[in-house]
Amino acid sequence: MIRDPAQVTSAVFFDVDFTLIYPGPTFEAVGYQRFCTAHGIEIDPTRYGAAVRHASALLDREPAHVYDDAIFVRFIRRVIEAMGGTGDRLNACASEMWAEWAACHHFRLYEDVQPALSTLSNAGLKIGLISNSHRCLASFQQHFELDGLIDGAVSSSAHGYLKPHASIFEAALKLLDVPPAESVMVGDSLAHDVRGALAVGMRGVLVNRSTDPAPDAGVPVIRSLMELPPLLFRAA
Repeated sequence: MIRDPAQVTSAVFFDVDFTLIYPGPTFEAVGYQRFCTAHGIEIDPTRYGAAVRHASALLDREPAHVYDDAIFVRFIRRVIEAMGGTGDRLNACASEMWAEWAACHHFRLYEDVQPALSTLSNAGLKIGLISNSHRCLASFQQHFELDGLIDGAVSSSAHGYLKPHASIFEAALKLLDVPPAESVMVGDSLAHDVRGALAVGMRGVLVNRSTDPAPDAGVPVIRSLMELPPLLFRAA
């Protein structure tokens, strides 16, 4: 495979959560119920899916995009409340859950990650990570055996700003020493990953792993990371 001369790509940056990894039972309905029970909070686990969708709007209401753990604690609290949780232990429960979100053993790597990243790396592309999480990205790479595939990583907790703030993308581009026009951002969030990248001159690819129709993104949409190399390369 060779690079398409019509559109040179030097680096591909990936979001982490729900793009490369997904939560196991700890952060599904059964996990929420376990945390809540430990704090004396009663919830209805059957309302989990709707609760997450309801709370997700909170993550788009941070106009300054400054990193603050409290943003994510509020999100988890809102999920718990939407599942019927009440009481004075809500913040303590949500704070404990957010702290546990950083632990890699609670998550699973999508099956397409290793082969897709290996294909891109073997083709000479630099690979970067840009994550809104507080997870240690060095530990993430080691835990999921991605050492040697990742050339650089920036987390919002270390950088100070969340995607889609321009500075976190600019920091990642500087770290890998690549121009935005030769870089692609791949992620599951249209607002945070794709539009943030487009605003600084990068290209974007939206990952839609669900069976729901993809939003009108104005960029390529893939359901598997194995669809990514054909977008970036053509057969020799």
